[in-house]
Formats: sequence, structure tokens, C-alpha cells
Amino acid sequence: MELADPIDFAGRAVIVTGGTKGIGAVIAETFLAAGAEVMVCGRTAPATLPASGGRSAAFHATDVRDPTAAAGLVAATAERFGRLDVLVNNAGGSPDADAATVSPRFVEKVVALNLLAPFYVAQAANLVMREQPEGGAVINIGSISAHDPQPGTAAYSAAKAGLLGLTRALALEWAPRVRVNHITAGLVRTAGATALYGDDGGAAVAGIVPMGRLAVPADVAHACLWLAGPHAAYINGADLAVHGGGEIPARDLARRAIRPPFSSP
Repeated sequence: MELADPIDFAGRAVIVTGGTKGIGAVIAETFLAAGAEVMVCGRTAPATLPASGGRSAAFHATDVRDPTAAAGLVAATAERFGRLDVLVNNAGGSPDADAATVSPRFVEKVVALNLLAPFYVAQAANLVMREQPEGGAVINIGSISAHDPQPGTAAYSAAKAGLLGLTRALALEWAPRVRVNHITAGLVRTAGATALYGDDGGAAVAGIVPMGRLAVPADVAHACLWLAGPHAAYINGADLAVHGGGEIPARDLARRAIRPPFSSP
């Protein structure tokens, strides 16, 4: 039996929304390194574009919350590269907010970015992918907040839970030509880790993760590469956990503080 190369994306075209910085930029660089042509988007052009091996991603200015703009992004990608094989719905996020006082406008913006925008881009992408003999793959970047909400994340957690449900619904409707999968990302150490996790870049927070460290963007990018590749050809409607095992329960952390693990009774 011959195995297809899981990281050979030469001749294939990829969209990464929110691909100009953070996790999205690393996802874009990873697909470029694998040989793909990559389109990234954002509301404004970045100073530098993701690049690898002397090749750079293309950029299309897009507010993915606008369905017309989302369709324009897909059309521009298909026109430039002649096809569209992979969509990574990465754009998302939200600052913490008190659910008791948050404004309706804030909630609408959070839901639009984290749930409606992925739907809009995926709809347009499906129209292109379903006409290709090879079909295509959609990967939605979700959050552990969909499974385990934290204080201050009510709108975000609800939107991400909706994204997981959307993934499963689209997987049912669009298979077999287009596969749709979801990644549950945990705590990720990015350039903004100080603001999120403290001055130690997340070192203290890492103690609650079974793997003993926060994820790095490459962990999420490599999962995208696998889900989009030939070795995942039968994976559809899946939720791939990229969170190091989740979080150690508080009761266990308290027990360890009293008696360190592996200590003598």
C-alpha cells in the first residue's frame, strides 16, 4: 500500500481568515511551507505578509462579517489561483465582558465574528469546492470555551458553541464532496500572551494543562494540515481537541498542593 504525502499541498489553494497575525499567520506559513498557494484576509493590510520558502501569501481586504465581502474573498481567491481546496475559518476572538452589563451591540459583534462570519465564508467556499473533482475541506477554529466557558466570555462561548454545531450540520449537508471539521483550541501562547496570561507568558497557567505547557500556534497549524490532507480523507464532522488534555480539575490541583503527585503516602 502506498501512502499519500500528508504535507504535500503543491498546486492547492487555501484561504486563512484572520491570517495576517497570531495563530492565523502561522497557519498560513505552514500551508505555504507545504507548497500551497495561500490567501489571507483582514480589514487592513499588514506591514508584512506570512511567508515561507521565499513565497508569500496573497492578501484580500475583507470584513468577513459582511456576507458580500466574504463571497468576494472566495471569488478573488478562485480567480487568482484557479481553484479553492481548503478554507480555514480562523478569524475570531473577543475581549472579556461582564454578561450583566454588556451592550447588545457588543454581543452582536462577537456573534457576527465568531459564528456568522465562518458561515458566510464557508457558504461561498462550498459553491467553488463542490464543483471540483477533488472537492475541498473546511476547518473551523473553535475554542475550549465552547465546552468549558469561563467568566467574562458569555457571548464568545455561546458563539463558539454555535460554531461547533454549525460544523456538524454542514458536515452532514456537504459531504462527500466537501468535508467540514472543527478544532477545539485550548490556551495558545502568542505574541499577546502577556495580556492574556500575565508577564510570564503563560508559565504559571501552564501548570493546569496536563501536557505541562500552553499550545504554540504551530500545534494548531499542524492539526489544520492533517485535517486538510489525504490522511484525513474520511474525517468529517469531527471535533479535534488541540488543548493538551484540557485543564486539570481544581480539586486535583488542591490535592497536589497538599500532597505532591508521586509522593510517598
